Amino acid sequence: MIPQIDKLKNTNSGNFFLMAGPCAIEGEQMAMEIAEQVVTLTEKLKIPYIFKGSYRKANRSRLDSFTGIGDEKALKILRKVKETFDIPVVTDIHTAEEAKIAAQYVDVLQIPAFLCRQTDILVAAAKTGKAVNIKKGQFLSAAAMQFAVTKVKESGNNLVFLTERGTTFGYHDLVVDYRGIPEMKALDVPVVLDITHSLQQPNQASGITGGQPQLIETIARAGIAVGADGIFIETHPNPGLAKSDGANMLKLDLLESLLSKLVLLKQTVNKL
Repeated sequence: MIPQIDKLKNTNSGNFFLMAGPCAIEGEQMAMEIAEQVVTLTEKLKIPYIFKGSYRKANRSRLDSFTGIGDEKALKILRKVKETFDIPVVTDIHTAEEAKIAAQYVDVLQIPAFLCRQTDILVAAAKTGKAVNIKKGQFLSAAAMQFAVTKVKESGNNLVFLTERGTTFGYHDLVVDYRGIPEMKALDVPVVLDITHSLQQPNQASGITGGQPQLIETIARAGIAVGADGIFIETHPNPGLAKSDGANMLKLDLLESLLSKLVLLKQTVNKL
């Protein structure tokens, strides 16, 4: 089950959609608890929801960084979330070979930003028939993403959307150029703003990515104001104990307040 692409465009649905969940699947209990809480919130606020969780983290700075609990185990947890709550789920893939494997368990295949120009991965994802979410490379302009979209569509799959996640700004920071959101929307695809990854501070000397979670609401409000169709948020009951990207995640119990404000803002934007 995946909302059709035209329904993900907020001009048709009247609301933004949400992609949210933990950075990585750490275990079944954690994933189910997060999904249950977010499903309750999104049903209350009438926000279309896609559960997010990476079954494996391939892009890590250090060899001793957490990469996952095992591919099959994590993918089965994603499928259980999908079936238990009757919601679509999304996960990252890192090679063309992974596309067919992950597609057996999830509804949306996500292409990491560093891999958004890899033709073999884009084509393999497209050929599964699943929706494909392509994250804009930190090194690319918004206009350059037209070629990634074309690769998926010319491979026979029109279920494609793009995600802004910040642009490299020096060695240890990212900045969001909000001009890119309407520019990518002009490609006639839904556009998502990845709030939490946009607040990363990568490439730290420690090998552990930093972040600025105190700015999550600021980035989110700006994204809704300029017309993002969806928002992407990584969330965890206790980010300080998260095994991946805890420095920029939103604490789960803060999500309701944020979403409530964003819904009100979206309603105001719709009237303009």
